[in-house]
Amino acid sequence: MNYNTQNAKIASITEKTLIVGIDVGSETHYARAFDWRNYEYTKKPLEFSNTEAGFQTFKAWMGDIAEKYGKTAVIPGMEPTGHYWFALGKFLQDTGMKPVHVNPHHVKKSKELDDNNPNKNDRKDPKTIAALVNEGRFSYPYIPTGIYAEIRSLSNLRFQTQEELKRIRNRLARWFAIYFPEYKGVYGDLKAVSGRMVLKEAPLPEDIRKLGVEGVDRIWRDAKLRGAGMKRAKTLVTAAEHSVGSTEAPEAARMELKNLLADMDVYTTGCSKLYRACFVAKIADSVVLPKTSIFSAFPSPLSIILSL
Repeated sequence: MNYNTQNAKIASITEKTLIVGIDVGSETHYARAFDWRNYEYTKKPLEFSNTEAGFQTFKAWMGDIAEKYGKTAVIPGMEPTGHYWFALGKFLQDTGMKPVHVNPHHVKKSKELDDNNPNKNDRKDPKTIAALVNEGRFSYPYIPTGIYAEIRSLSNLRFQTQEELKRIRNRLARWFAIYFPEYKGVYGDLKAVSGRMVLKEAPLPEDIRKLGVEGVDRIWRDAKLRGAGMKRAKTLVTAAEHSVGSTEAPEAARMELKNLLADMDVYTTGCSKLYRACFVAKIADSVVLPKTSIFSAFPSPLSIILSL
């Protein structure tokens, strides 16, 4: 049987089911309780905070209503409002319940059914959410635990880091287009080590012209860098001498390039570490070590990777 169809969801709601609609907020949540016929058991919404005390109050409130009206199952429904539902959803899951989500678009479209008013308020939203749950218009969110939560968080963090790297590269491309357009004719790759070493010492074309061919070559020789010599130095200095880049606000330009290059280093290193951590976490998912004192004495492979 497919438990994800609307008919199956409706069938899971019986006379013994308590439906709780929750309007999730950043710090305060509101809840209303209904039966399978949309009959409300409370006169006003329960207001509870996004804290342990608030969650315990909410749990006791649901327990009292379920006991009073002979309910054996509770279905808490909510809108997936950004990240605000994470703590509440995890709490409900840990207490043995299966929180469900309703589509925010459906909530928005259904608000006018009771009072012909599309406005949002803390009293109306929980009722609208509960009605959608009662009609089987909900989905079961996947809340990972253990190594699966680790893999999801690492993957999300790696994706965010990659997005930051793209933004930094775009800003670097903009910088070079303004101040040193000829640089990409000398170095096609912004990560070229020899080019980065010169840019740290002489960010602008005028700085490179002051260094001269000998000065540029000396930077590479002092660093014992191979593959870069007088020929590359002469090409770079020639490009700087004939640069059409802007010469306005040179101090700000130097500072901007320095910050961008530093940020690129940080995010490039972070992305590599996250990639390795994701790889190790996925391997750890398939290799389960026995929980004995021998193995628990050693740090996890994931913590070793992140500390590198």
